[in-house]
Amino acid sequence: MNKIVSCEWCSSLSVEKTTGSVFWELPDGTRAIEIEQTPTFQCKECNMEYQPEEIVSEIEDQLYLIDTSKIGKVITHEELMKIPRFLKKNYFRF
Repeated sequence: MNKIVSCEWCSSLSVEKTTGSVFWELPDGTRAIEIEQTPTFQCKECNMEYQPEEIVSEIEDQLYLIDTSKIGKVITHEELMKIPRFLKKNYFRF
């Protein structure tokens, strides 16, 4: 069953699931990368585009747990999530 999603900004129910590019600073602060085809919500009422908290956490955890020196300037969300991790999970997230 599909979960009803409301806009995190204006609470409208006119939210559409889509994909988009996001720009992320690497955890060590050395540079930023573009992550293409990232799961995104787009509100038809206020036109806000945003990533749900689960996706934000997923990206942050992955970037903490992989060798980011092997990532180029641009990567797809799917490619990023397939990179093998040093640890199974982020043990520092509470």
